[in-house]
Order: sequence, then structure tokens, then C-alpha cells
Amino acid sequence: MSKKFALVVGASGEIGHSISYQLAEAGWSLYLHFASNEARIKRLLQDLEASYPEQEFMLIQADMRHAASVEILASAIFSIQSIVFAQGHSLYKGLEDTSLEEIHHLFQVHVEHPMFLVTQLTPKLRKNEHASIVFVGSIWGETGASYEVAYSAAKGAQHAFVKAYAKEVALQKINVNAVAPGFIDTKMNQHVELKVRQLLLEEIPAGVFGSAEDVANTVVFLVSGKANYITGQIIRVNGGWYI
Repeated sequence: MSKKFALVVGASGEIGHSISYQLAEAGWSLYLHFASNEARIKRLLQDLEASYPEQEFMLIQADMRHAASVEILASAIFSIQSIVFAQGHSLYKGLEDTSLEEIHHLFQVHVEHPMFLVTQLTPKLRKNEHASIVFVGSIWGETGASYEVAYSAAKGAQHAFVKAYAKEVALQKINVNAVAPGFIDTKMNQHVELKVRQLLLEEIPAGVFGSAEDVANTVVFLVSGKANYITGQIIRVNGGWYI
């Protein structure tokens, strides 16, 4: 049985980390992308190699703010059946206090350079009987958030790209989807004060915050053969917070 390869962009982040573990458990060999957290990604690599010696795991460093790095990333990929975009960061500040450079960085990391990477890798995806692209989007890409306006706009652009590109490559048997997490209890949300966290928790019908594993479960399903007829969708993983 031939190996199946996936690229996890942002594998060193908490959600990317969980996605990588669950993909490996499902039998995938992985290209593990990271930007700067070398110590964390090396620990991940060691764990995966020890747990799944029959599979292949490769590290690729690239700063998604720079197009040249994206080209290097693309050139390091050979066989590939799935791309998962789990990279990026939020930006919590009012729009009037947000610099143009900060806006540029958000769109480069979340939208422009992922789109560019997709253009480079789609010919390789096309060689498979079926392939997939999954973005980890955000609830704010659908409903927007005050004091995260630039981030919301970038995530909204991700969602729009998913819907449009899914139509363009559907006949090529490439699925394109996004997972839109709600409040996920990760370091990215540690800036939220305890009082605010409690208020948010009261708004969520499920009564709990989501975990990185909740997001990873959905991603693994979307890249599996069980999701071949699902494309162009934004799958909400938010405990009923936004329906």
C-alpha cells in the first residue's frame, strides 16, 4: 500500500500540533511546516517517528510572510495528497490602532501566501485520484469581532477563497473546505480575561470551550475518503455558539 502524504502548515502551533498527531494516527506521512518554534517542532517529530516508524515525517521551515519562503516550501514537497493550513496568529486591538504593516502581515500569512502555495501545489495534488485542501478558519471569519477587525477580515477572505476555489477544482477531484472554530482553549486566547471568559462560556450552548482536538477531529475527517463529496464548506466547530 502506497503512503499518503499531507502538508500541515503551522504544525508547531497547538491546533497544528493536534492535527499532526491525529493525521499520523490515521496513517498519514507528513510534511511538518514551522516558522520559528524549532524546539517544539523537533519534539513533535521525535514523538511521531517513535510512534509511527512505518511512516515518513519531514520538517520544513518557512516564514509565511515572505513569498520567497513559500517558494522554498513548495519546492520541498514531492508526493502530496492533502494540504492543511493551520498557521497564523490573531491580532487583538482596535482598527484605528492597527498599522498597515500589521494588516499586511495578517493577509500575507492567512490569505495571500497560502493562495500562492496552493497554486504551486495543485498540480501535485491533481496527480491523485482524490485530494484535499483544508483551512483552519475562524468563527470571526463569519460573524466578525470587534477589536479583531483585521483578523476577522483575513479569516473572512480565507472562507471566500475556499468557496471559490472549491468550484474551480471540483472536477479535478480536489476538495477545498474550512473548519471555523469558535472559542478554542489555546494559548492564542490566553489574553482573554477570566471575567470575559466566563461571560463567553455562558453564551456557548454546549457549556464548554472547544479544544485543539475538536478541530483536529474535523480536519482528519475532511481529508479522509469519507468526505469526498464535501467541498466548498465552512464547517463550524463552536459548541453551538454561532449557528
